[in-house]
Amino acid sequence: MMQVLKAPNIQEKTLAFSIAPDASGILPDRMIAAMADSGQILPAYPFVESQIQPASLDLRLGDVAFRVRASFLPGPDTTVAERIDELKLHEIDLSNGAVLETNCVYIVPLLESLALPPSILAAANPKSSTGRLDVFTRVIADATRRFDMIAAGYHGPLYAEISPKTFPVLLREGSRLSQIRFRAGAPLLGDAELAALHKRERLVDADDADLTGGVALSIDLSGEGSDGFVGYRAKRHTAVVDIDRRAGYAVGEFWEPIRARPDGSLILDPGEFYILASKEAVQVPPDYAAEMVPFDPLVGEFRVHYAGFFDPGFGYAGAGGRGSRAVLEVRSREVPFILEHGQIVGRLVYEKMLAPPDTLYGTRIASNYQGQGLKLSKHFRL
Repeated sequence: MMQVLKAPNIQEKTLAFSIAPDASGILPDRMIAAMADSGQILPAYPFVESQIQPASLDLRLGDVAFRVRASFLPGPDTTVAERIDELKLHEIDLSNGAVLETNCVYIVPLLESLALPPSILAAANPKSSTGRLDVFTRVIADATRRFDMIAAGYHGPLYAEISPKTFPVLLREGSRLSQIRFRAGAPLLGDAELAALHKRERLVDADDADLTGGVALSIDLSGEGSDGFVGYRAKRHTAVVDIDRRAGYAVGEFWEPIRARPDGSLILDPGEFYILASKEAVQVPPDYAAEMVPFDPLVGEFRVHYAGFFDPGFGYAGAGGRGSRAVLEVRSREVPFILEHGQIVGRLVYEKMLAPPDTLYGTRIASNYQGQGLKLSKHFRL
């Protein structure tokens, strides 16, 4: 039987802060730290520098990966460990690093487990750099029917499902592919609240911003401001990418730049992976967090693999930004599909913070994408 990190059977502990019964918001950095201090987040080892972000916590891989036959959800009466025992093909030691191959499915116990109170639930998402490498990953908890969602009151371990899609990747114990947010209540802004916030803060630089169901983001295929380039297409059969190596790889070894076409279009080839950018520049004020929501599949035969979370201060002038464009990880489905300049590809929804974070994105922490335009992950030298 495999050994996994499990949350101990503890009695409910009191947080170092209080949450009113009717409070609603995303927990900021200092409250995440307080959850760890009170035993509601249970790391196997102390947190490392920059692991706590303004409105999220990076999750670290444990020391073993299990190659499994297929992706799965445990269901309401089963643990992830039990399903791994049924489906595993072999074990891979990550303590000194190991390569995970493309189009294989791996399950890795995480170094962080949870003992959530009834008032706090959690949601996970890939980190920005993970999505830009086309590494498909999501978090699984015991006795659940959904990926990346951890119910209020959950006590137990967490696992990462990992499937590299384009590049083989070198991972090790402590590597960080996913991040998790903690929320109380229902902090999502409705259309009227979002419009009022945009009027105060100008969330997006478009004069005719579409704010129905979130800030609409469209694709930029003009080539303006980027020397005529609109994106990158990933190469096949490349070398391995070390997930923890910054600025270690030449762009040309892994990516083909894409020039703008006169008609402002781009044909997506099936199965290929593209890095593109939004036409709009957005910002996230200090009292709010944002998240990209899944694109409506009825509008086109392509998929945008959003990294997901936008921390307070992203693109915000007070945190060193002047609006930042969203980088989009795009893959066509079974058929070629034409994207047009200005075509809407996603929406950015905003949520209230329970309190402003102590540190905004872009200030005094490792914020790789503040003020970004069209930009590859931090692994590549521009």
